[in-house]
Amino acid sequence: MKHPFIAKRYWKDQKTPMGDSDELAKSFDDVIDLSLGDPDQTTPESVINAAFEDAKAGHTKYTDFRGDPELREAIRKMYFEDFNLQFSDREIMVTASACLGMYLALEAIIDDGDEVIIHEPCFTPYPQQIRLARGIPVPLDTFEEDDFEIDPQRLESLITERTKALVINTPNNPTGTSFSKETLETVAEVAKKHELILIADEIYGAYSYQREFVPMASIPGMKERTITINSFSKDYTMTGWRVGHVIAPDFIIETIQQINENVVFTAPSVSQRAALHALRQRKTIQPPMVEEYQDRVLHAAKRINKLNNMSVLPPKGTFYLFPNIKDTGLTSKEISDRILQEAHVLTLPGDAFGKSGEGYIRIACTVGVDKLEEAFDRIEKIDLFQQSPKSIL
Repeated sequence: MKHPFIAKRYWKDQKTPMGDSDELAKSFDDVIDLSLGDPDQTTPESVINAAFEDAKAGHTKYTDFRGDPELREAIRKMYFEDFNLQFSDREIMVTASACLGMYLALEAIIDDGDEVIIHEPCFTPYPQQIRLARGIPVPLDTFEEDDFEIDPQRLESLITERTKALVINTPNNPTGTSFSKETLETVAEVAKKHELILIADEIYGAYSYQREFVPMASIPGMKERTITINSFSKDYTMTGWRVGHVIAPDFIIETIQQINENVVFTAPSVSQRAALHALRQRKTIQPPMVEEYQDRVLHAAKRINKLNNMSVLPPKGTFYLFPNIKDTGLTSKEISDRILQEAHVLTLPGDAFGKSGEGYIRIACTVGVDKLEEAFDRIEKIDLFQQSPKSIL
């Protein structure tokens, strides 16, 4: 919005399709919303009850600046038990969401004009978060024919003397891919060769269907140059609690803490207690949750691949699908608009996740199988998905 009271850097409209989705969801009374990654399930009742018992017991004040010590210890213990990764307490900080954790990490490491490589299609906030930290986002295209995995030669071709860091996100939002260990090892070699910091967004770590999830910090030689961003939002259905954590070398955590003291001070105390109880109960609450979302994406993928002019890769992780709609001859936005107007189903256009997302849409399987079936019953009635590519062209 152009106004003398608004900073000039915000005069240009920076809204995204993700930001507009809330209003679009109100377009019709019967909209099936498959746009945002906010699951229909609620936080497990046992977690809610335990958190509010803690609130009644007095956990309503500021916590330690790096987070509730019990929660930090539970995080440290989880990484050791699940991944045989050893972190010290000084390498862990709890943040008011993984989004804030990502921004704090970028703010801590970037000097003005530093370049940060992000593989696209990517989570929408990354480029602007880098700019807010006065860095320059450099997109690295990935492609469906490569399962949206990173090509090491393409990665190296983007590295300059100003390249400071690389952001990777696996399992990936929006594509649903999950990088192979071989890809992670290759990326690690590039990072070490060029002295890069690697920021690993691993908030969908529980949702890796075809292969075991491998944290980037577990790759040999990477623990000392990796900043891990994680969250309780998706792994424990806790989006509204707004709590995540950052794991990094202690000098980076110390810097992040100093920045955070001037932003939000500490993450919400009650949310931290909920996160603590979720971690302690993860062996019982996560398996049925993961099974449910895997069932959803498998059902949705099957329905997509029965349509004409739309196809999708076999689901590897997360609860997102990234269908290819190029055979329609229309843009991502045009397809999303038609699906909304004709089927009353809300999706996101692929270019919301970077230029390389053009030709795709993102579907969030955040409703039950019955609702997904209803959504695709409506979508398959659209003439575009009943015609062959030749008849359209």
